[in-house]
Amino acid sequence: FAELSACVFLNENIPVWLYSRTVATPFVPFAVLELKCLAGIMVTASHNPKEDNGYKVYWTNSAQIIPPHDKNIQTSIMENLEPLETSWNLELLLSDKLNDPYDQMVELYFRKLQANVPRPFITDYNASSSLRFVYSAMHGVGYPFVVKAFECARLPALIAVPEQRDPDPEFRTVKFPNPEEGKSSLVLSMQLANETGCDVILANDPDADRLACAEKDAKGEWRVFSGNELGALLGWWAIRCYREQYPDRSLSDCYLIASTVSSKMCRSIANVDGLHFIETLTGFKWMGNKSVELLSQGKTVLFAFEEAIGFMFAPTVLDKDGVSAACHLATMACYLRATSNQSLADKLNELYDIYGFHCTFASYHFCYEPPVIERIFKRIRNMETEGVEDQRYPQSIAGGRFKIADVRDLTTGYDSSQPDGRAVLPTSKSSQMITFSFENGAVVTLRTSGTEPKVKYYAEMCAQPGQRDWNGSKATLREMVDSIVEELLQPKENNLTPRSD
Repeated sequence: FAELSACVFLNENIPVWLYSRTVATPFVPFAVLELKCLAGIMVTASHNPKEDNGYKVYWTNSAQIIPPHDKNIQTSIMENLEPLETSWNLELLLSDKLNDPYDQMVELYFRKLQANVPRPFITDYNASSSLRFVYSAMHGVGYPFVVKAFECARLPALIAVPEQRDPDPEFRTVKFPNPEEGKSSLVLSMQLANETGCDVILANDPDADRLACAEKDAKGEWRVFSGNELGALLGWWAIRCYREQYPDRSLSDCYLIASTVSSKMCRSIANVDGLHFIETLTGFKWMGNKSVELLSQGKTVLFAFEEAIGFMFAPTVLDKDGVSAACHLATMACYLRATSNQSLADKLNELYDIYGFHCTFASYHFCYEPPVIERIFKRIRNMETEGVEDQRYPQSIAGGRFKIADVRDLTTGYDSSQPDGRAVLPTSKSSQMITFSFENGAVVTLRTSGTEPKVKYYAEMCAQPGQRDWNGSKATLREMVDSIVEELLQPKENNLTPRSD
């Protein structure tokens, strides 16, 4: 696919950089930026089932495409469904307009990654750390790049899961090649960590733009951190690294970014520490393009994340990057162990004490019939007989116990919290997304996946700093989520299949 894509451009006399071997996804947007390319294509099905094929497209600014470019490309596809005969001519791969950027880009990427890790952290903590890390590439491409990242930061050598270390399109050891699935995808990693006495597991998805992490607790049980929990830790760490490297600079021009379905923990951190926080639509294409906008204004983007274990640490790559995230998370773990004998979980609890406990639940149901999804969301929009004309959303759940304060529908463009009733964030009729804000401070979003047959839900309860009834917050949110699923999604009536674990 990559070679055929290259030939299409070469046919039009457009020079092409084509990586000669498999690379982690971040290396394509990185090359677009560094080589000043017009666009970039990454051929990958990412973490999707093995039957899927796909590719990501990056624009001239090295961020993923957004409107109008995506719509224009789609229109062009529909107008040219039959490939040109010349597009199959692979002899063009011998053209002098085709070059391999691998050595140049790999060297530059790791030089810049190393520069983003404060030097004292490398020499004082990483180089002497007794921590060891088990790593899984999930049958993908990440292993050689994460090994190189660890070498650059003088982190302890990785212990790789041998069955999952090298690329294998059959994904023979996992049902879903997606570390976002949690423990079910990390079984071999946990076995190896137990055998080798390792306390921390790191795992990339097959194209290495996402990062999962698990840590063994004092009882010997494995805790798989959610994307929101890792986002809180890495958000704090991005600020800590910036302060270490630039102790005399103010944080007043610094930004943290998260998608709208992700935890608001970074917002709480920004409010206390004097940074800015920006929320975007779901997907790194929006966070990448927002970063481009901020950087053009002379602002500093420290960190961006989405709950689906995607992290952008410093704008070296304007997309999620599982390689750099692995390096920074491991460095943080070594730093915490050396300076305060804390685990990652200990640090997360400390952050909750300082910035307020943020409790989140996120999951999904499979739905393989698009008309059923349409029916579910149409019903949600027309549940009440009273209300604003054509906007009859539910006003409460659980028999009226939890009242809804505001509704934002980014499919229709409605937002009851705005004076004119119009949503501020961009809207799209091609996907479903409704957010309910409750009077008790909880926020729940229902949305469809852009790449998989799923109806997803995201819920969060945000406590104030010093509020200690964390179990009470969890119990209330759990009850609310159960009510939302049963009353709005109606899994039995709609034949929805719940997530397996």
